[in-house]
Amino acid sequence: MHVSVSDIRTASESALLAHGAGAFQAAEVARAVARAEEAGNIICGLYYLESYCTQLASGRVNGTVEPEVSRPKPGVVRADARFGFAQPAFTRALPMAVEAALDVGVATLTVAHAHTCTSLGFFTEQIAAHGLIGLGFTNASAIVAAPGGRAPVLGTNPIAMSIPGSDAPLMHADFSTSAVALGKITMAKAAGEAIPPGWAVDAEGEPTTDPEAALKGALVSAAGPKGWAFGLLVEVMAAGLTGSVNSLDVKGLKLADGKPHDLGQTYILIDPSAHAGADVMAARLARVADIVAQDGGTGRIPGASRRHLDPVDVPDALWAQVRALADA
Repeated sequence: MHVSVSDIRTASESALLAHGAGAFQAAEVARAVARAEEAGNIICGLYYLESYCTQLASGRVNGTVEPEVSRPKPGVVRADARFGFAQPAFTRALPMAVEAALDVGVATLTVAHAHTCTSLGFFTEQIAAHGLIGLGFTNASAIVAAPGGRAPVLGTNPIAMSIPGSDAPLMHADFSTSAVALGKITMAKAAGEAIPPGWAVDAEGEPTTDPEAALKGALVSAAGPKGWAFGLLVEVMAAGLTGSVNSLDVKGLKLADGKPHDLGQTYILIDPSAHAGADVMAARLARVADIVAQDGGTGRIPGASRRHLDPVDVPDALWAQVRALADA
């Protein structure tokens, strides 16, 4: 089934409204779903819509709450999502954060007590659209064990970064600090496929290629202790700076009911013009990109040639589910 990005956004918004979201909140979450599909990020797109709707109905996420935004210091903007979706909270806070970054040169935007933000890069690319470098951090339910361990301690704890360009980001990357995103494990299980070695351990801490055993065990960090250190940094930025919960204290993100996620995100906004300047920044990155291109390997500047899919190839069963959610 080939579906336009516009239709994906409209159907997602209708589904969210049908399950109790407010108009503003539904529109913001639907925009994120559609953007994920447009970028080919299927794990963060329609794949998550049923969970959003189920958790709206159960009350695990508040779909009508209005976030509270404040600027306690010149370079600090805080948004309290109040156990609602992350997307509306970010949207309310972004103009103030951009103003702060332009005033001060560097600013932080924290989103506290939020539902999972799903695609972290969705937010940093919006920061870059204002001509600012955007760095983002968020945590998730515990699924990653410490090196050599077996007990889940951290979430996949992604980091995202977007470097602004004249028409689109010069660089854009969004990746988990675990060896793989959890969604790839669940998708492998659903497809009856094995997972590559090095992604996960079973409940006894032994390496496994069985996705079901991995889900009962834990993921491992990307690049071993190095990824573990980055995952800990994200935990500090997402939980420590915002006052939201540790990954340890969040149950499965897609569970139908239970306590709110209560997760946090921290974004750093940097104004290139307050430093060496946007032109200099672009030239330095282009210098590297030119050498990479001449080298003839598979390396590239992340996000330099991002896909923009429209229409999107959506599995028939998934689109049928979306339509049923919209018609509920």
